[in-house]
Amino acid sequence: MNPSPSDTPPPSVIDRLGELRQVLHQASYEYYVLDRPNLEDAVYDRLYRELQDLEQQYPQLITPDSPTQRVGARPAPQFTSVDHRVPLYSLENAFGLEDLSKWQERWQRHLGGDPGRSQPGRSGEQYVCELKIDGNSLALTYEWGVLVRGATRGDGVSGEDITQNVKTIRSVPLRLNLAHPPAVLEVRGEAFLSLDAFESMNQERQETGKALFANPRNAAAGTLRQLDSRIVADRKLDFFAYTLHWEESVGELGVPQTQGEVLELLKRLGFKVNPVGALCAD
Repeated sequence: MNPSPSDTPPPSVIDRLGELRQVLHQASYEYYVLDRPNLEDAVYDRLYRELQDLEQQYPQLITPDSPTQRVGARPAPQFTSVDHRVPLYSLENAFGLEDLSKWQERWQRHLGGDPGRSQPGRSGEQYVCELKIDGNSLALTYEWGVLVRGATRGDGVSGEDITQNVKTIRSVPLRLNLAHPPAVLEVRGEAFLSLDAFESMNQERQETGKALFANPRNAAAGTLRQLDSRIVADRKLDFFAYTLHWEESVGELGVPQTQGEVLELLKRLGFKVNPVGALCAD
């Protein structure tokens, strides 16, 4: 006779659920973020099925950050509008060295410096440079270390709540790698499709007579707005994190002071950051 949701689970079940989630979270991090699998696929599948079985027996123990909650069971009826805690504006373009110099003068003036006296590489500043990924901006909100909301950029002030779809992105951690996370932490970055995933998707669409996507960015945008998160999961979106906002000290790790420190912190939290980047003196 199967236990009912009202039955009190024995301590051994609670301990096993915690152990399974920890092992599976670590395995996903090793596979999708670090690209160095630590579990054979068959072992992962066996542990995942065990977790599913236990959660089916004791549904009251299912948590939002459980690996089984990455793909929603039912299509979302619609997306709701949500306000960003901090405006999420698009990146500014520079089409030449003159634009770049004007940008440098603006940020130096903003920080109270003297742009007229500053010379590249001589005023102590450094620049974090990385490839621009042509994807779609996302704002991920974590409360006490658990992912509670994923939102699109929208108009920069408000966006759409697409949390269920964001949970299908394997490189987005459902729980931060922090023993003592802050009450609220918001991570921002870019959801995108790799060229391999894009070409595979278009090949499948061509074989079934569907219209092809024009480019990976459009394909990623269309994927994120799918109402059925199972479709999103099949399309294998990826995510690079590039900044964060906090309302207090970031747990035991303190507060980062530079963008370079932000990227290092994001990696420690369990995120992928752009691997093609450099810290430059000018």
